[in-house]
Amino acid sequence: MGAVLTAALSAVVLPASAASAAESPAAAGTVDTATARSFGRLADAVLTQRTAALLDNNEQSVRRAAPLAEKNVRLSAGQTRTEDTALSTLRTRKARLAALGEAYTSADTRVAVDRIRVEAGHATVQATETTTLTYKKIRGDEPATTGFQAHHRLSFAATADGKWQLTGLTSTDDGPLAVNEPATSRVATARTTALPEATPAAISKPSQPQTKPAGSYNYAAMASYAEKYWQNYNPAYRKFNEAGGDCTNFVSQSLKAGGWANKSGDAEDYRSWWYDTSYQSTSWVGTNEWSWFTLDAKRATNLANVYYMGVGDVMQMDFDKDGSKDHTMIVTYRSSSGVPYLTYHSVNTYRKSVASIIASYPNSLYYAYRI
Repeated sequence: MGAVLTAALSAVVLPASAASAAESPAAAGTVDTATARSFGRLADAVLTQRTAALLDNNEQSVRRAAPLAEKNVRLSAGQTRTEDTALSTLRTRKARLAALGEAYTSADTRVAVDRIRVEAGHATVQATETTTLTYKKIRGDEPATTGFQAHHRLSFAATADGKWQLTGLTSTDDGPLAVNEPATSRVATARTTALPEATPAAISKPSQPQTKPAGSYNYAAMASYAEKYWQNYNPAYRKFNEAGGDCTNFVSQSLKAGGWANKSGDAEDYRSWWYDTSYQSTSWVGTNEWSWFTLDAKRATNLANVYYMGVGDVMQMDFDKDGSKDHTMIVTYRSSSGVPYLTYHSVNTYRKSVASIIASYPNSLYYAYRI
């Protein structure tokens, strides 16, 4: 099955006839329905191929997608080289995952086209990828699957012979990379602060797992909430995907579901933590502010190792080690051998192992919070 085209084609300026559009799409500033579907199928093929590079069994147990070239749409030479590099990077990530004790046996990647814009011989396609991977039972206590939704922008250029070439594919999400997204370099910027600071955690797996002691919150309720709303957002809360990311907002919701109480105060004061129908504290939605509040209010303590986390605990990351935390996640599953699995927004992700995140970001800083 090819890509699922969910966009209302009114978003595409359709030509008077398919024949005129096929003759010169760049001149007409249009694409016909067949070309729009070809855009979607090519996006599906590229992203499915990336997912396949992570699989343990010779990349065979993945849904077969459309070929990387069709009659009227194909990869440019430059994008072909980019994808070759991406696949090499992902195979290296697969090897790193294997060294950490994780592998995937099968996968399913689907792409839905959300919007297409055509102007002056260039087409921009906004698309949503939904991927599910099946964990290989190496220890026997892994969850069944992990999954995520990711958003992409694809750039196409019209050629002189009336065809289209894919010239660029970019993730539009904040937060950690999807597991099938090749890493890109980040530029660190210096930052200093006198505010409460978390202690980074080690990322090597300890020889003995650590059991989380009983606490005063309902950790199962936190996990249940996160796993219910990781993909379909709770309409009772505002979304912040277009305002820096929704990750900390989502974790705050999960913590509240498990018993965290509001703490009143000025919205800009990190020592307060609350949400109401019209506004919220910065600590509810801000990654650094959440950490400052949590440590100052003694709602959590830092753990020495990310593998010590249990259900309901929280992990944050500083991608480029610039002193500013970039992302917040909550543990919703922990295997009997001591591997935490995290669920989060921006990219919407379900039960991704800490090992998988470390494999993608081996040089980042990690912060583990015992809630």
